[in-house]
Amino acid sequence: MDEIQNFKSGYVSIIGTPNVGKSTLLNTILGQKLAIVTPKPQTTRNQIRGIVTTDSHQIIFVDTPGLMNPKYRLQSEMVRTAYGALGDADVVLFVVDATRPNVEIEDRILKRLRRTKSTTILVLNKVDLIAKPTLLPIFEDYNQKFEFAQMIPISALTADGVPVLLEQIENYLPLGPLYFPEDQLSDLPERFFIAETVREKIMLMTQREIPYASAVIIEEFEKRQTNKSGEIIYIRAIVYAERQTQKQIIIGKGGKLIKRVGELARIDIEKFLDARVFLELYVTVKTDWRRDARQIKELGGFIE
Repeated sequence: MDEIQNFKSGYVSIIGTPNVGKSTLLNTILGQKLAIVTPKPQTTRNQIRGIVTTDSHQIIFVDTPGLMNPKYRLQSEMVRTAYGALGDADVVLFVVDATRPNVEIEDRILKRLRRTKSTTILVLNKVDLIAKPTLLPIFEDYNQKFEFAQMIPISALTADGVPVLLEQIENYLPLGPLYFPEDQLSDLPERFFIAETVREKIMLMTQREIPYASAVIIEEFEKRQTNKSGEIIYIRAIVYAERQTQKQIIIGKGGKLIKRVGELARIDIEKFLDARVFLELYVTVKTDWRRDARQIKELGGFIE
């Protein structure tokens, strides 16, 4: 009974500017790939929720889109989604890139954080890429800007410092119930992660505007029996582009690029589902979908 009474639980929002390593941090904490990761900014469009449960606590991590100056409607929705994660957060992890601070947008985020009651921890990421003597001046600079509960240096990529971060998060969690079953990794549907996996491969394999103009919807997802090898999961996904020229690039010469996207995505999806998968991809056009509120809701996949 004492163990139940002393159980802690809460929501931890991960925020910051694009490409600071928020999704990498979430995946490292979970020990499994949940959020897609690419070298391109603005990879994450949605709140990605991952759950960590131990005998003493349960933490629901909320990864968010990178905060930026929005240039079109989709980016405005991404910023709204990111700030929306602050409302119910018990702890906020403000992740910054030690190698490349973005002072203008970071100051704007800190201004917003001053209006919240959440405990805020500064997470200085990518410290493996800088000289150790430079750490203290960086921490002093941030300390003058905001009253952080803790300031913790980490490398999300190598997991250095992440155990210390987790210990500190647990210290600030309130007493609370078990919100989700012990073995649950996320509260988002499988279709969401499958669509994100396909979109990740498109982002990795295309350039310029195409990664940002593409969206993926799962149209069909069903278990089928095969004569020879038993059960297989059939997945039919539609890839949307904004222009006919973008569609042609995504398909590639002789269909080579979309075929490669499918091959790479299938490998990750099979790992995620722990099952054999047949993945079928189709590419079509929805003109200027990123600037249309109705189509953003349909294709952007925003989950409140």
